[in-house]
Amino acid sequence: MFVRTMLAMSLSCIFAGTTFAASATEQPLNPQPVTDVAIQDPIDVAVQDPIDPLATEASAAQPAEVTITAQEQRDLYEASETLNDLQETEDQSADIGAAPSASPEPAATTANKGSWTLNGLNNADWYENIGKGQFPVYARAHVMLNNAHASPGAIDGTSGKNTLKAIASFQQMNGIKPTGTLTKETWDKLLQRQGSKPAFIEYTITAADLKTPLAKSIPSDYALQAKMPGLYYTRMSEMLAEKFHMDEDFLKKLNPGANFSKEGQKLLVANIRNEVPENIHLIVAHKGAKQLYLFNNKNQMIGSFPASIGNTSTPSPTGTYKITGVARNPHYSYSPSNFVQGNNTKPLTLPPGPNGPVGNIWIGLSKKSFGIHGTSNPSMISKSYSHGCIRLTNWDANDLGRKVKSGVTVRFLE
Repeated sequence: MFVRTMLAMSLSCIFAGTTFAASATEQPLNPQPVTDVAIQDPIDVAVQDPIDPLATEASAAQPAEVTITAQEQRDLYEASETLNDLQETEDQSADIGAAPSASPEPAATTANKGSWTLNGLNNADWYENIGKGQFPVYARAHVMLNNAHASPGAIDGTSGKNTLKAIASFQQMNGIKPTGTLTKETWDKLLQRQGSKPAFIEYTITAADLKTPLAKSIPSDYALQAKMPGLYYTRMSEMLAEKFHMDEDFLKKLNPGANFSKEGQKLLVANIRNEVPENIHLIVAHKGAKQLYLFNNKNQMIGSFPASIGNTSTPSPTGTYKITGVARNPHYSYSPSNFVQGNNTKPLTLPPGPNGPVGNIWIGLSKKSFGIHGTSNPSMISKSYSHGCIRLTNWDANDLGRKVKSGVTVRFLE
């Protein structure tokens, strides 16, 4: 069961109007001041993030002042109530696709359970008691959830916690009791939202795809990473999987025998969206749920992402902060005063790239060394921990970075 929100405790910092810093962790290099930022497509943009890349523990311990208006206090309270209700109703013990316990005995069905082909995936239909596992109906559901801004993380056609959380978020956003169970009502609403857009399409590898720089490998040692020209993808299949928001192994499963380095090669891929809703007014990082939630200025949930948020040794902060800016393809400054990686006792500068420690985007917070960023291992999002920051898949972080503006409130809840 997810950790329940303790409203009295989680809101106490809001009404105090002040938050206090913890030890610094992850950060990009050489921040530069900017004004308002809703980054579109520029590359290597530096932003104002209140970070000294070589910050000492003493300087990092200074409090970060954030002023919260009365309306923002009310908004945060309502969002907390919404998320508390959502987590109380999620059924963590149920099979994701099982029929609700109150349903009558399953009737005979002629539903198309689908196959791992283009037609099979696009025609996979809901049926009673789907159960746990990897099935075409979940693959189609993952794409529809992704397109409805309830991200399941890496699309892999498998039931699990990320699937449950995406379903619950979708239900919350669409007026359905948020159980996390893929009910017939939920499926029908997904189909309605998806419209005539197929969940899977055929894609042809282009010459532009093949110009993507690759690295032979990415060493785990930061000292070795610092010597590389870029922390690039290591395989074309890795790049293409991220391009279509897919788990790399699942991409290969759908395309057995494919040559991912061949121009003109046709691939079966997810037909995904690459944007999030406008009007992001509030972001809530829920540590217990390992989930990031977006709210608009009407206090309506408009999006969610699975997230890795801190751990016991390098916890995420508590309290309320503000977005300060967005940097795409940032360098990464490693400082042993924040945490020690391997035997590296000296500061290092790591080059940009999707396989860097913060992926290929950094969304800075008004808290030294903390931000929202991408990852080199998207299939482990919410199944692993970060060094205190909010870690998303590269595509979810990039989608968020295109729309979020500086000054947006970010609240950490337990």
